[in-house]
Amino acid sequence: MTDLLTPIQAALDLPHTPLTLTEAGALPSTFAVTELAAASLGAAGQAVAQLIQQQTGRLPNVSVDRRLASFWFASSLRPLGWQVPPLWDPVAGDYPSADGWIRLHTNAPHHRAAAERVLGQVAERKAMAAKVAAWNAAELEQAIVDEGGCAAQMRTWQAWQAHPQGLAVNAEALVQRQTFDATTDQPWLGSVARPLAGIRVLDLTRVLAGPVASRFLAGLGADVLRIDAPTWNEPGVVPEMTLGKRCARLDLKTAQGRQVFEALLKDADILFHGYRADALEHLGYTASEWQALAPGLIDVSLNAYGWSGPWRNRRGFDSLVQMSSGIADAGMAWKHTDKPVPLPVQALDHATGYLMAAAAIQALSERLKTRRGGSARLSLARTARLLMEAGQVPEQPALRAETAGDQGLLVEQTAWGQAHRLLAPLSISGSPLQWDLPAGELGSHRAQW
Repeated sequence: MTDLLTPIQAALDLPHTPLTLTEAGALPSTFAVTELAAASLGAAGQAVAQLIQQQTGRLPNVSVDRRLASFWFASSLRPLGWQVPPLWDPVAGDYPSADGWIRLHTNAPHHRAAAERVLGQVAERKAMAAKVAAWNAAELEQAIVDEGGCAAQMRTWQAWQAHPQGLAVNAEALVQRQTFDATTDQPWLGSVARPLAGIRVLDLTRVLAGPVASRFLAGLGADVLRIDAPTWNEPGVVPEMTLGKRCARLDLKTAQGRQVFEALLKDADILFHGYRADALEHLGYTASEWQALAPGLIDVSLNAYGWSGPWRNRRGFDSLVQMSSGIADAGMAWKHTDKPVPLPVQALDHATGYLMAAAAIQALSERLKTRRGGSARLSLARTARLLMEAGQVPEQPALRAETAGDQGLLVEQTAWGQAHRLLAPLSISGSPLQWDLPAGELGSHRAQW
């Protein structure tokens, strides 16, 4: 089996304890996607086990069901009699340009508008394809990015290795960790059953990676408050990702919004954010500012393309990073086809989310020991490198098909109707993953602890 756990344990400073894996088979891919799912979930579980051992002297066993982990990397929600809205905007996707492939990411209305300012307004994919065909891929990518949109030319792994951003990402650690001098004296209020009880998590992340991290922490008893901008919505992922959380809206561009936000931050233990590196600086919030406002805060952030290099402030998503970094091109060669072949799931997002969760829990263990806050920075592009460096893998048998027995017995009363969740893919003895709140709409709660 491809060993992805060892480099993750090294990046997080986790003890190299073995992980019990159950179930065989793998998601179909030229890369070790199921191994990545199991390793990232397993590392998050090991971080929890380490916290429990530090606080109680007892080390729980940790095991991952590889099959359930693979399913959760797609979705965990099984609606009863209703449907989750589609994930993708009608014109989002891969298009042949004059000299190769490019992907347009248009799910957010302002990102679609940016692409249409460059290419002209269209109603459907066929019209968009005709417009893209006239462009050189690199020039179109740059034009859309310059308009504030999101696009990625398909590059080979070799081209990405030689690209200034690929070189920058290669020089970064998988998890960039730092400890702060600012201290706090917060005792552990948790228990073996709910190890994160009493921990307040302020979540400023969107779409997938960050919300995966905060959903995991909520499953261990953390109080998660998600903050969104007044008009933001992501209907295709909200039912999947708001499990266990309260969701409020704030406008950080207004004095009142900032005031409420800073009051929330003062009482937060963990902050997750996925804004571009320069976006928070423009709002006046830097790492030192966080620590001044909330001494001892654990600050975990992610971006798409890494924290150094010319693209550090570029907007990006999992599917775009797969195009830029050579994953979609390698998939195309593996499938012997003439169009990009991405990973079968948004694995960079989900894996990075569990690594963020592990980093936050590691920093919490450290804070309980030394009273110091800490930070961790991760990126989708660096997680892509972890997966690609593990190499291409021989085809494995498919995962056993999903059955009704894979679902929990409880019915979740979501804001859209009843649903089941798949059974948790991770088992920590004595500390079951369980969520106190069903999935709900963005903005359905007040911005208060």
